[in-house]
Amino acid sequence: MSDLITPDLVTLDSDLGADKGGVIEHLARNVVSAGRATSYDELYADAMAREGKTATGVPGGIAIPHCRSAAVTKATLAMARLRPAVDWGAKDGPADIVFFIAAPEGADQEHLQLLAKLARSLIRKDFTGALRSAGSPQQIVELVDGALGLGPAPAEAGSAAGAGGAAAAGTATGATAAGTDAGSRGGGQAAGTGGSGGDRGGGHGADAPASEGGTGATTSDTSKSPHIVAVTACPTGIAHTYMAADSLAAAAAERGIDLQVETQGSAKSTPLDPTVIRNADAVIFATDVDVRDKGRFAGKPVISGPVKRGIDEPGVMIDEALESINNPNARRVSGGGGGGEEREGAASGGESFGGQLKRALLTGVSYMIPFVAGGGLLIALGYLLGGYELALASDGGDGVANGDVMLDGTSLFSLPPEGLIPYLGAVFWKIGNLSLAFLVPALAGYIAYALADRPGIAPGFTAGSVALFMDAGFIGGIIGGLLAGYMARWIGNWNVPSWMRGLMPVVIIPLLASLIASGLIILVLGGPIAALTLGLNNWLTSLTGVAAIGLGVILGLMMGSDLGGPINKVAYAFAVAGLGEGSFENQVPWEIMAAVMAAGMVPPLGMAFASTVLAKNRFSMALRENGKAAWLLGAAFISEGAIPFAAADFFRVIPSTMLGGAVAGAICMATGVTSQAPHGGIFVFFAIGNLLMFVVAILAGAAVTGFVYVGLKRFVAPRRKVEEPVAA
Repeated sequence: MSDLITPDLVTLDSDLGADKGGVIEHLARNVVSAGRATSYDELYADAMAREGKTATGVPGGIAIPHCRSAAVTKATLAMARLRPAVDWGAKDGPADIVFFIAAPEGADQEHLQLLAKLARSLIRKDFTGALRSAGSPQQIVELVDGALGLGPAPAEAGSAAGAGGAAAAGTATGATAAGTDAGSRGGGQAAGTGGSGGDRGGGHGADAPASEGGTGATTSDTSKSPHIVAVTACPTGIAHTYMAADSLAAAAAERGIDLQVETQGSAKSTPLDPTVIRNADAVIFATDVDVRDKGRFAGKPVISGPVKRGIDEPGVMIDEALESINNPNARRVSGGGGGGEEREGAASGGESFGGQLKRALLTGVSYMIPFVAGGGLLIALGYLLGGYELALASDGGDGVANGDVMLDGTSLFSLPPEGLIPYLGAVFWKIGNLSLAFLVPALAGYIAYALADRPGIAPGFTAGSVALFMDAGFIGGIIGGLLAGYMARWIGNWNVPSWMRGLMPVVIIPLLASLIASGLIILVLGGPIAALTLGLNNWLTSLTGVAAIGLGVILGLMMGSDLGGPINKVAYAFAVAGLGEGSFENQVPWEIMAAVMAAGMVPPLGMAFASTVLAKNRFSMALRENGKAAWLLGAAFISEGAIPFAAADFFRVIPSTMLGGAVAGAICMATGVTSQAPHGGIFVFFAIGNLLMFVVAILAGAAVTGFVYVGLKRFVAPRRKVEEPVAA
């Protein structure tokens, strides 16, 4: 018998509420009551966080909410048969059968494989039919044990598995995953040889774990049929990964197509044989996370989508893959490997040019931030220890900074005359400056990476370095990154002979893309961009009085408008990208950074002020709890801390946060507050210039947000009723 599920973890024919939050709450409490988890709140929050990534409803009236949680002490299944059914995001309607999979953070392979096997059984109609007709919790437990091969399989649940195994005729290598009733459809089709997992049906077919290798779906003669490979993966790697593999395998079997699937899940996973990949005509990525070692599939026509599409529309994905084989314009896996993520929109052509451009820019900024954050904080620490004169020119008249002079020929064993503390300050200052020197190359490199995956990195970094050489600044880095990315992507899509494919990502793409992108910057674009950059810097430096305050107002409005969304990120990216241009002679970029950070801290602090101080009785208990957390989130410059309030009352919260952000931004710009750190909020106080006014700006903005919101809440009726989100 399995120790995954017991009768006390089964709820039959109950009304557990109108939404999935209520169902998960009930099941999570059952897990805790059974002594298999230590904290209901933590388990529930982890499960709802997983739901927030991808809906876990699947076709056939089934839902499989699941999560890994530190609160879980023993791998557990909890099941509910719902009356009435609840919408779980599946296209074919609500779910009446819900299995909640709760896995510990360090779940062992045996339990993970059992959980994956159960998930795959849930796409078998005979098994789900038996679950719907079971008369007691004990019968449910027996059905589950039978599906897992840990007890006698009841006839209702086991017949199709045996039929599928008896009909198996495939010869695909590796373990197989046709955990559907493909065998019962006849026609000599099955899912291939089961490897070590074929424990039923004569060692073939239905239940061989996909986690042990490639899924095979073949006919008796595969020599004339197209060969397709696929990868499935989901964030948790417990359920959807394997269900998508089975669904794709069954759809391929119906069409007489040879399909091999690699499941990149939590249970044991074996990569596809390189020979299988080499002989494949097309590849399918049904994934919500990065495909591991994607370069193995370079040059193959690719159909890409979320893992749930592999469950909901496996036949459509197979058909699209077949069409791509003979389409010279089909999207292909780029020549790089590893970490790149095939995105559904980009792969299917559904991503607009503007969306693609925005994604690339934000990717570049996100990867650039660690260089800026580390460098900026180190410089600030250097000034704290060694004084601001580290950056000033030495008395030697050669233009060399005092910090560089202090480090010349010195070490811990031969300190300069200034002593240990100033010397350490010089060390921090120098490391920080060297880190900041990567700002533009990293920005360009990862913009190119977002467009062309790994082959774009080298051309992008090169183009960014050339932009620095040409004094084109971060604008040149952005343009260089875009040029390098699009060049690398274009070259990577060339249809080259098979012997050349291995050279594409490491030689040909970096060489040609670097030459074209960097050459264009040196020969054509560098001069005009440098002039534009100089003009922008001069304009920013000249901002004083009303103009500077106006810029602070605009930035503050943007930071308060969508709480970490695209508009907020545009303002933040503008500030971070210019941070490296700041200096003691030109502190405006530092002032912009301070205005943006202060304005971004205001929304959560304002909502915290309103819900825990000003008007507690006007907020629900859940929002008051969110308000307590928002104090810390706001202090750390995490604007998303105000999202629960905006979700509950969007049309009154957002105007309030925008007004408060505008006030904070204006005060910072008017009083010359500076920040050499791009993040951290009040916790990087040592990197803030004019700290008192920084705090005043934040408090003023939070007060405006709080008072305006409470006033709107009291005197202005909401434009629409929004259900308050379930507290996570």
